[in-house]
Amino acid sequence: MQEKIQKILEESINVKQKLKESYCTDLISKIIGLIIQCLQNKGKVMLCGNGGSAADAQHLAAEFVNRFKKERKPLPALALTTDTSIITSIANDYSYSEIFSKQILALGKKEDILLAISTSGQADNVITAAQMAKNLGIKTIALSGKDGGKLKEVADICLIVPSDDTAHIQETHITIGHIICEIVEEKIFSIKSNE
Repeated sequence: MQEKIQKILEESINVKQKLKESYCTDLISKIIGLIIQCLQNKGKVMLCGNGGSAADAQHLAAEFVNRFKKERKPLPALALTTDTSIITSIANDYSYSEIFSKQILALGKKEDILLAISTSGQADNVITAAQMAKNLGIKTIALSGKDGGKLKEVADICLIVPSDDTAHIQETHITIGHIICEIVEEKIFSIKSNE
């Protein structure tokens, strides 16, 4: 059992090491810049995903709205994964593929950003959400894995975790999300304190 534990830990570390050695720091910096610009322009960060990625969407929305590491004012973020009445009514009356896109149509504005999370990049409802955002002029940032799937074709920016293992992709997505939250929080509130 201990060998198995060691193996899983090593695999997880290796995925993050591969990401570190890839293009990711430039791409994460670009994502952070877009989110800061969105928030400075009175926009909000909308997040979506399925399963573990839905949990990641909620987790990161909470970090923006409540706080991450600094005591500060809330930042506007909304997980599109949390309102079961909206989600189930859209899925029942229309299609599961529209559960996020209809919310974006109702709540989204050009100043916003969509953070779309899919480990495979193939989730129909996440792709449909990204397409709706694009139609409304909302920038879309995708976190994906494997080869990025169809999501990479629709998103403005797609950060692909170099792995085919769903668990390790999700672990890395939350690490990326925490990096984004920490630096956005630092930059937004150092800018505000200097004004």
